[in-house]
Amino acid sequence: MSADRKSRIPEILKKYEGDLTSEWTRTQLDLLGQAAGRIREPELREQCNRFVGLLQEATQTNNIADTSGAEWEDVRAMLADLSRSRGLQGFSPSETAIFVFSFKQPFFARLRRELGKDADSLAEELVRATTLLDRLGLYTTEAYQKTREDLISRQQQEMLELSTPVVKLWDGVLALPLIGTLDSARTQVVMENLLQRIVETGAEVAIIDITGVPTVDTLVAQHLIKTVTAARLMGADCIISGIRPQIAKTIVHLGVELGGVTTKASLADALSLALKRTGFVVSRAQSSK
Repeated sequence: MSADRKSRIPEILKKYEGDLTSEWTRTQLDLLGQAAGRIREPELREQCNRFVGLLQEATQTNNIADTSGAEWEDVRAMLADLSRSRGLQGFSPSETAIFVFSFKQPFFARLRRELGKDADSLAEELVRATTLLDRLGLYTTEAYQKTREDLISRQQQEMLELSTPVVKLWDGVLALPLIGTLDSARTQVVMENLLQRIVETGAEVAIIDITGVPTVDTLVAQHLIKTVTAARLMGADCIISGIRPQIAKTIVHLGVELGGVTTKASLADALSLALKRTGFVVSRAQSSK
């Protein structure tokens, strides 16, 4: 391949822009099959037309071998946006990659039409075009994957926040019911939520209920102690409730020191103690006769 010879790809893209957009749109709809119902044809046609235009502009510099350059920035941005929207519309990675890879069929046909009489030039441009579209197709797949990873990460964060609600049980008394495994990431969310609510409510006592925590090992105990310590620094005393016999034996067996933290067997016992500490007295109403 001659490195000095200027590519005719931008010229052919410009000459057949309208035909390429129309044929490419139909090709994609055929390849997508039932998945084509997730996107309107006018929207797809507009995306195809925009891509061809941006591709034509980027290839004008004749820097077709390196799509990471500044001249390809608009093309990469367009493909990243498209991958993001495809992911939200429910397209799979392969269905998303069809957008770029299916462009080969109509474009290669135009290359053969223009350069068919010059075998060397045709071979050279086909190699260039194949390399270019393969790189852009892989970039589209990578952008799609990153979008999905970001979405999953955001959903996990939202689930963590939803799974660690801080409830105001009484004036000056908060409760934090924990359900499931307590790992480092969740401990951070638990701590942040609890400290924020302590600041907002001025709570004096925080009850951390671990009834829904399946097992307590050394690591879980350390996470609990960190949370209790942070709450104490904010001026709130902590009570850990939900200490079942099995958990109590495990803690003793592991030799875990809870650092003088008050523990109770049930949330009701913990609430009763919290009310006493905050100066409230709860009594049963006398029934009228």
